[in-house]
This record gives sequence, C-alpha cells and structure tokens, in this order.
Amino acid sequence: MNHNTKGENKMTGSGTIVNSAAVIAGGIIGLTLKGGLKQRFQDIIMQALGLSVIFIGIAGVLQEMFVISASGLETRGTMKMVLSLVLGAVTGEFININKHTETLGDWLKRKFSTPDDNGFVEGFVSASLTICIGAMAIVGSLQDGLTGDASMLYIKAVLDGMILIVFTSVFGKGAVFSVIPLFLFQGSITLSASLVQPFLTEEAVSYLSFIGSALIFCVGTNLMFKTNIKVANLLPALIFAVLFHSLPI
Repeated sequence: MNHNTKGENKMTGSGTIVNSAAVIAGGIIGLTLKGGLKQRFQDIIMQALGLSVIFIGIAGVLQEMFVISASGLETRGTMKMVLSLVLGAVTGEFININKHTETLGDWLKRKFSTPDDNGFVEGFVSASLTICIGAMAIVGSLQDGLTGDASMLYIKAVLDGMILIVFTSVFGKGAVFSVIPLFLFQGSITLSASLVQPFLTEEAVSYLSFIGSALIFCVGTNLMFKTNIKVANLLPALIFAVLFHSLPI
C-alpha cells in the first residue's frame, strides 16, 4: 500500500462511488423480486443468506487464525482476539452503538417506509454490517485514496450488489439505505488514507480482517438462527484489533 504514481490519472474515490451505485442497483432488483416472492420463499432465502454470511465469516477467521509451520498447523492471535472482542464489547455497550444504529434505522423508516415494511430496521442494520465490515472495504478504500487504484472496490461492488439483491428481497427497502454508512465509511477512509495508512500495516490489516470476519459470523448467526447478538456494540473491537495486533500473545 505504498504511495506511487500508478493512479495519477485515475479518479480518487471512484471505487466508493461505484460500490454505492452497485448497492442501490442491487437493492432495486431485490425490491422488484420481493413483490413476487411468497413468504415460504422469503424464509428459505433468509436461511440461505444467513448460512452464506456465516461461512464467509468462518472462512475469514480460519484464514487469519491458522498458519502452516514446520511442525504442522498452528493457531495464532486467539488471546488477542479475546481481548479485542471483550474490550470492544464493553466499550460498545457503554456507548450503546446498537441503540444509535437502530435509532437511525427507525428515523429512516419513519421518513421512507410504508406501514407494512416490518423488516426495515433489521434490513438496514444487517445489510450495513455485512457490507461495511471486512478487509476489502478498508484495504480497497486505502488503495483508492493512496494510489487511485479502485480495482478491489470494483470487485466488492459486484459482491455487494448481489448481497443487496438477496437482502432487499427478504427485508425490503431498509437494506438499500445501507448505502449511507457504506458511502460515509469507505469515503472517509479514502479521503484520510494518507493519515491512517501508517497505522494500518499489513499485519494490522490482517488482524483487523480476523476480528471483522468474527463479527460477520455474528451477523450470519443472527440471520440464520434469529439470535440477538448486538453486533454493532462489538464494532469497537476493530479499533482494539489495530491497537493489539503487535502484542506478543
């Protein structure tokens, strides 16, 4: 992620713009499908979506947790994971990020939803967490800001568009408004890339992806099993992940 001249003639920030457009487009397609889906189809799609998100989270965690050494397969970072998640949970619960996120969802619902749009807030929160948490969002935004290379965000745009088709076909228009936190989150990283890049070394981003994947797993669990894990209140764990990545434990 070193600064170079590769992207001098490229438009910085184009990755987030394309990503946001893909989310909206996927949402529109999903809303079209929702009108023709019976409840039993919505239920099975929800289960499939939850299962998919669970395995995306598991894959990310295992990729960062397990390493192959001369003596075989070893684990790493488990104590740092525990510290990051516990301290992140305490911090997030103190701030009550989950409540503020739902309050925003409720406000958007009052402004833009219809009376029968019961899944608006859940769709907004779940979709926001799914598309905003992850290494692609952070690393892609950094690359876009530092070099003008938005290729990673273009790939993410395709994935997010497909995810939004499914989310909106189940939850309705609330999921489409996940474009707001996506645009603000990735855009702010792109604009401040030169400032945050020294803190996000390759090792730090790797560990941040580790914790982010664990949170994505929690989102999938909520979708699949109707659990009530307050994933938004766990978000400060990502900050602790960057702070703790170099600890020798």
